[in-house]
Amino acid sequence: MTTTQLARRLGVSQPRATRLQQDEADDAITLHKLREVAAALDCTLVYALVPKRPLDQMIASRAWLVAEEDLKRTTHTMALENQMLSIERQEAERLRIMESLLKGPSKRLWDDP
Repeated sequence: MTTTQLARRLGVSQPRATRLQQDEADDAITLHKLREVAAALDCTLVYALVPKRPLDQMIASRAWLVAEEDLKRTTHTMALENQMLSIERQEAERLRIMESLLKGPSKRLWDDP
């Protein structure tokens, strides 16, 4: 379809249709305008956020990070009190925290550590 044909469908001038195409290429077009273009082309605009990896992996990674931050704070305090946990106990505690995070309300997972 030429820009003249697109302009006619949109009810705008040919230079405006060209500008819309350039705005889209420059990531500068609004969703509202994209919806108008889609309607003029007898299309439906589909806008989606697609995870880069499976959601269960994202959640598990985030749980590990939050558990690690929790464990660092606890380990630091225990070290100051000369009650340091062994590496094995730290790992077990990290896994316990992760399980708790994964079973409980998920909103804590997304707080900044």
